[in-house]
Amino acid sequence: MTETGAAVLSARRADDDDLALLLLIRHFELALLDLFGRGELNGTTHTCLGQEYVPVALRRLLTGADHVFGNHRGHGHYLARFDDPAGLLAEIMGREGAVCGGVGGSQHILRDRYVSTGVQGESLPVAAGVALHLKRTEPGALACVFIGDGTWGEGAVYEALNLVSLWRLPLLVIVENNGIAQSTPTTRQMAGTVRARAEAFGVRHHGVETSDLATIRDELAPLVAAVRAGEGPLVVEFATHRIGPHSKGDDTRDPETVRRARDNDWYRLYGEADPERFERADQAQRARVDAIVREVSARPPSRWRP
Repeated sequence: MTETGAAVLSARRADDDDLALLLLIRHFELALLDLFGRGELNGTTHTCLGQEYVPVALRRLLTGADHVFGNHRGHGHYLARFDDPAGLLAEIMGREGAVCGGVGGSQHILRDRYVSTGVQGESLPVAAGVALHLKRTEPGALACVFIGDGTWGEGAVYEALNLVSLWRLPLLVIVENNGIAQSTPTTRQMAGTVRARAEAFGVRHHGVETSDLATIRDELAPLVAAVRAGEGPLVVEFATHRIGPHSKGDDTRDPETVRRARDNDWYRLYGEADPERFERADQAQRARVDAIVREVSARPPSRWRP
């Protein structure tokens, strides 16, 4: 099935909750870039524009008992786990009601069994340790860690894969391969493939080429169930597209590369597949995010309370 055909199928099979979440994340990320452009945010941020469907597809395969590890491009990971755009925006803006009191910012979030970090490769060995704990104390639960293709240049990735394979730990590694590591194309910085590197450690690998939520879930459900059943770790590699800049405005890609990414953007494809339903949902989430931005922006600065 072509990506366009898959998107048509997605638009028909994605329920209202899935579509609303996809669009919430899209407009949340666009709002952040707008706030930075107006000088209303400090620090930095890395949006997941184009990759929103990855955590949305996975959310129904994960349970509250699972531990989820996001990365620097993790707003979508958080919003797929918690329906809390106001808390996340307050964290990024340093306003009252912030998830972590305003000290974590965009990249470093801790809530319940969710944690994100901006340090590349850091979460994988930590997730391996959590997976060991879950195997011993909470059979059936797993640790899920999101990484990008660039993170495969970190040695900690291989140390973690070695142990989780040896000990058959319940670790689910989600690779969001958008073809570029900050400003370096993956083809210029990675020899071989993610599949070959995972299989070198005896870790199963599954590739995902579509943004069709139902197809993704159908493919992954038995594989994730096997991880829960003690059959060892799994690497799932999404061939995805980053349509926004690496951070706020530092996109070094040539116009043709960006055009190809936009041509494959789920947002455009879904909109073409079911225009009226999509437009209603899109306007609703755009209005929701606009209201959240106004409300959070009016809050006083957050105060750290240990």
